[in-house]
Amino acid sequence: MRIERWYLLGWVWGILLAGALGVAGRAEGADPAAGPTKPGRSTKLGVPAKRPADGKLRIVVFGAHPDDAEIRAGGTAALWAAQGHHVLLVSVTNGDIGHSQVFGPVLADRRKAEAEAAAKTLGTASRILDIHDGELEPTLANRRTLTRVIREWSADIVIGHRPNDYHPDHRYVGVLMQDSAYMVTVPFFCPETPYLTGNPMFLYSHDGFERPNPFRPDIVVAIDEVIDRKVEALVGMESQFVEGGANGPMPKTDAERAERRPQVAQGFRSRCASVANRYRQKLLELYGEDRGKQVRYAEAFEICEYGWRPNRDELRRMFPFFPK
Repeated sequence: MRIERWYLLGWVWGILLAGALGVAGRAEGADPAAGPTKPGRSTKLGVPAKRPADGKLRIVVFGAHPDDAEIRAGGTAALWAAQGHHVLLVSVTNGDIGHSQVFGPVLADRRKAEAEAAAKTLGTASRILDIHDGELEPTLANRRTLTRVIREWSADIVIGHRPNDYHPDHRYVGVLMQDSAYMVTVPFFCPETPYLTGNPMFLYSHDGFERPNPFRPDIVVAIDEVIDRKVEALVGMESQFVEGGANGPMPKTDAERAERRPQVAQGFRSRCASVANRYRQKLLELYGEDRGKQVRYAEAFEICEYGWRPNRDELRRMFPFFPK
């Protein structure tokens, strides 16, 4: 009889304890039908992002360092900005080892100031993420970071490096951008940041690497009317282009420094001219025979398969400076 009484008391206490735990779980917002959750995973459902109602495009350009977004897409960014569209140039690392003489917080602060000045020249916004130069990895934490940046900007277009590039930071920007291409629309991923209800168009910026696959010029943009602004913005990043960046050499005199500025300017003009000449056929297709032949400077992009794939009319809406 005594043993039966203890069994009965244990059974009653078990029911009471289970009920208490269930009430606590419901009080914390747990859904009994959702099943068990892994430690550290949120059970909060995100809310859709509220898109600004100004009717303008919103573009994020990721570069690995404070100069990459400006080099790869500064002219196209300036064209968008001139029409009132919203462009954010993001450096995924802070550039704190990109100099032969200076490093650490001093260099990071200098490069941040250079990027902000370049953005002012181009008419864009600028953001530098707090990740050490040369140490970017395709981690879950960094995937979340890029996902949040894209969501916070409510991006229609996202541009970044291809994942086959000479620099590990460049490659991993491409990987992280690809990894975020689907996750930006998933409500339970980073639910604290409102998710996008439509996937942006993801683009790779131009490079010359051939393996494992060469760059494909799906979009080539004439930047003749803003080439001076792009060059001005880049020449102003003196730590990289006048002083030689991580590999030097530094100018030894003020006269040598002054001589380098026009050399840097000409170098970037030649680079943009090379893109226009290499992809002349695509320029003819997008701008027509007459204007396509006249383009002197261009930037090129490849459409990533992981995001929204626009048709011809949609592409012209996203790049409104193409002739109809």
